[in-house]
Amino acid sequence: MFAGFANQGMLTVAALYVVVAAMRETGALDRVGGQLLGKAKTELSAILRISPPVIGMSAFLNNTPVVAMLVPVITDWCRKHRISPSRLLIPLSYLAILGGTCTLIGTSTNLVVNGLMLENDMPPMKFFELGHVGLPYAIAGVIYLLIVGRWLLPDRKDLLEQLDETSREYLVEMMIEAGCRLIGQRIEEAGLRHLPGLFLIEITRDDHVISPVGPEEILQKGDRLTFTGIVTTVVDLERIPGLVPVADETYEIQASKRRDRRLCEAVISTTSPLIGKNIRDVNFRALYNAAVVAVHRGGERLKGRVGDVILRAGDTLLLQTAAHFAQAHRDNPHFFLVSSVEDSRLVCHERLILSIVLLGLLVILMTTGVLSTVYAAFLIAGLMVATRCISASDARQSIDWQTLLTIATAFGLGKALQNSGAAESIASIIFNVIHSFGPVAALAGMYLLTTFFTELITNNAAAALVFPFSTAVAEAFGVDSRPFAMVVAFAASASLSTPIGYQTNMMIYGPGGYRFSDFLRVGLPLNLILCTVATFLIPIFWPFNP
Repeated sequence: MFAGFANQGMLTVAALYVVVAAMRETGALDRVGGQLLGKAKTELSAILRISPPVIGMSAFLNNTPVVAMLVPVITDWCRKHRISPSRLLIPLSYLAILGGTCTLIGTSTNLVVNGLMLENDMPPMKFFELGHVGLPYAIAGVIYLLIVGRWLLPDRKDLLEQLDETSREYLVEMMIEAGCRLIGQRIEEAGLRHLPGLFLIEITRDDHVISPVGPEEILQKGDRLTFTGIVTTVVDLERIPGLVPVADETYEIQASKRRDRRLCEAVISTTSPLIGKNIRDVNFRALYNAAVVAVHRGGERLKGRVGDVILRAGDTLLLQTAAHFAQAHRDNPHFFLVSSVEDSRLVCHERLILSIVLLGLLVILMTTGVLSTVYAAFLIAGLMVATRCISASDARQSIDWQTLLTIATAFGLGKALQNSGAAESIASIIFNVIHSFGPVAALAGMYLLTTFFTELITNNAAAALVFPFSTAVAEAFGVDSRPFAMVVAFAASASLSTPIGYQTNMMIYGPGGYRFSDFLRVGLPLNLILCTVATFLIPIFWPFNP
């Protein structure tokens, strides 16, 4: 019953959570996400642009953080181009799922099936072995989304109104320090004209104010840039190395110390001692161990220097704070409301290249077979912690223990089905129904059975549950079990028809404003197409009688 907790597939998934979290901590994932949509103007061009990189990233990284990183990027792009997020978020989730079928580490399902194969004395999967079918599988999915799927997607225009209503425009002043990558770049080239929800009001250069700011203006060291923008875009600005807020002189500039600080929003109460004072004169560091980054005043676009703003009751301050500021000041009468800004932690840019090199090393170790999959994953996860790409505490928090528990216990359930004879009995029923149609029909039946379970329970549990049936059916036909193991791997990943079968579908369910029926309408035809592709190609690359 507990053997699943020592399964190599489950342990590899645990190590990869740390590797992917480190990639996010160093800004490697954000860097890719920021460049993803480029100059796309229409939803069709957006799908075309995101397809190759999303499939490529999901082939080597767990697709959950890939989708988590790109949801705000795509939502902001939709706001800017007045396109409903419901038109792009289902394609994002589906592309990540399809990309995960191309390599051994693309999704935890592949690792689970590989672990089951090892337990059943089958040769393990090679790193790119799944790609023989996974790549055509993904291409078929992209073609479907471009030609058919996008006409089936909902167009929830009311989401655009919600996005506009929830945005608060902050006034923020940033200074370009020595070494900043923006120095010498034009405004257009630096991308400061295309950040969603952001407007560059003016540039102050040696006491000279440049306003309005043209796209050809060249940025210089010491320039003070005054923006109005929504909080997510202010966070994006703060993450650019060498671009720092200057409203409050106590703002922590050193990257090593900024890593321990967060961003919080605080609304000034009617009894606050801050009322009537300007930001520059209030010592926020002494009062609250915080520094002001930006300020928002409802219904009014603020102008001038942020440090000179006279505070009023109801003003919202964006603060750089210690980690536990929200808990410490939630009941402080100086503020009506205090809340943390999600994903506002500074990324460790100086280790970006190192994290990419370590990921490349992981791929090399797995493809060459120098180390087994589980040893390679744990080695690279350990190096990510040892080189401080991610802290030990953050590494522990990055692991989804609930998912690992589900995977491990599903192995026990699968073993019980084998030991009790249930797998053999059910396999004999399936065999009696389809034996006259041959093993190819059995493959299609296993695909449909697995995808049915994966829509109702998790993909990993579905793989562990159906795997014993698939090997029993193969034995009944007297053919090799490998093609049936492969069909389980592909079908268990194809959770496309419901939002509850896979975590990336649940992640986009709310932001996309979707209904349950949306997934059924778009995903069911795609599932049938993928079933056909898998049933046709698997016997070619993994013959029944090798």
